[in-house]
Amino acid sequence: MKKLHTFLISLAVASMATTYASAATHTIKKGETLSAIAKANKTTVAQLCKLNGLKKNDTLKVGKVLTVSGAQNTVQAVQTAQHKVKSGETLSAIAKANKTTINQLCKLNGLKKSSTLKVGQVLTVPGAKNTVQVAQAATETYKVKSGDALYAIAKTYRTNVSTLKSMNNLKGDTLRAGQTIKVPAAETVTVAVQTTKKSDRKLAQTLSTLPKSTYMKKEPSKKDVFNLGDIFFGKNTKTEKEAEVIKVAKTKLGNRYVWGATGTKGTFDCSGFTKYCYKENGIDIPRTSIMQSKHGKFIKRSELKKGDLIFFDTSKQRKGYVNHVGIYLGDNKFIHASSAKKKVVITSLDATFYSQRYMGARRPL
Repeated sequence: MKKLHTFLISLAVASMATTYASAATHTIKKGETLSAIAKANKTTVAQLCKLNGLKKNDTLKVGKVLTVSGAQNTVQAVQTAQHKVKSGETLSAIAKANKTTINQLCKLNGLKKSSTLKVGQVLTVPGAKNTVQVAQAATETYKVKSGDALYAIAKTYRTNVSTLKSMNNLKGDTLRAGQTIKVPAAETVTVAVQTTKKSDRKLAQTLSTLPKSTYMKKEPSKKDVFNLGDIFFGKNTKTEKEAEVIKVAKTKLGNRYVWGATGTKGTFDCSGFTKYCYKENGIDIPRTSIMQSKHGKFIKRSELKKGDLIFFDTSKQRKGYVNHVGIYLGDNKFIHASSAKKKVVITSLDATFYSQRYMGARRPL
């Protein structure tokens, strides 16, 4: 086991980001055809028809949910890197330099092809070519118990809330006692490594033959508290949760500000933006900025940490009540959906306007 642990620790260090690609459904949008949906999901019209009991000439209804892939859920730990935009750089040039495509860059950073890049803006780009792919064959079912929450179930099955909702076509977070939902099966884990490194291939062969009991059902000693799930999905520490909230927030940089919006069509108002970022990580906070300012632990300005919610009075008359909120990023900066800038931006707390109108901070985590 000592050798195996050494291999696993090395793999954990190499894994820099984890993306979840287990969605197996597609909601039909206006104007879409079977051919377009099949192409977008890397399948065939014949396969789509077979999975959904359709005929090639059937009329598609807007809003109908189609199954677009089989029962195999894939989780991929992909290495990524950061690129700071320099003067004169374009998406095309950055994509070419990092051996990727404009579409992939946009997807990684929540951008559009027409988005304007700012000097100093940090983009996520594909890292090394080696990827470790963990495929969990099929799914199993779970019967919801009284008091169960999606976040707790996701944590138990080493997945996230978005994946569970996608697997079960859930629109909200409410579960009923006795309800049966799909969860990733975890009896065995197959690991395939796309690499030329001999050591990685050996690691893949070792892990692919391990039954679940080897690394998940064994009670670890106090000295040796880690398992395979911790490597690919990370331990659920506060620091990691804060980092995930910020990561989600940064993918929305440049998205349009719309009063009252909570993510519909990628648009937000200030409190809709903060609620969205936390909800994507399984944390529910109130909807409005003034209610958010009463939620969680009060934090002094001198004790701000990444992921904290910070509040302002941006009214012209400075009426003394909270009407704006953002997420603290560290280094005296915060990210927020700005009504003045009409989009999601990063701003310095040293800016006179915000520094003078600062009202306090809360830590929901």
